[in-house]
Amino acid sequence: MQVPLKITFRNVRKTPDIEALIGKQAAKLERVCNHIVSCRMAVEKPQQHQRTGNPFRVRIDVSEGDLHERLPTVLRGAFGVMRRQIKKLAEKQRSQVKTHPEQAVGGFVSLLLRREAYGFIRSLDGREIYFHENSMPAGEFGRLEIGTGVRWVEEQGEKGPQASALRIVDKPGSRTGK
Repeated sequence: MQVPLKITFRNVRKTPDIEALIGKQAAKLERVCNHIVSCRMAVEKPQQHQRTGNPFRVRIDVSEGDLHERLPTVLRGAFGVMRRQIKKLAEKQRSQVKTHPEQAVGGFVSLLLRREAYGFIRSLDGREIYFHENSMPAGEFGRLEIGTGVRWVEEQGEKGPQASALRIVDKPGSRTGK
């Protein structure tokens, strides 16, 4: 870095261990991007009496590129980065985050007979598909409930379509990776 690392502590006790950790992490950033000009950091505890959540706030300001870049170029770059971050946040809030095909729900468990170790899936196009406990990874059958979102590979069985390689994608009442 052309400018030394600057660390500011607000309402947080400054310790040699914390300073060393910050220095080590900043050095890792510099190894990833060798044209970092400066790194400023603020470690804060804004509320003294907070009972829930994370009581600390950490802000990192990294400047990269030429120290003598023209101001309009720097401003456009900064606003471009912020625009992408806000767009990503807005998409996430609207649940418009792109899902990969292997994460997409293909149907839902519509009937579950635990003692007999099988059940049926209602596919998104309305078909009923048989599945057996053996079509799932070990221990996963016990996690199934009516309404659990699943994906599978479809095969033709003796009595009609059946699922193999069945995977849970969206379990009711649980948070997905979105």
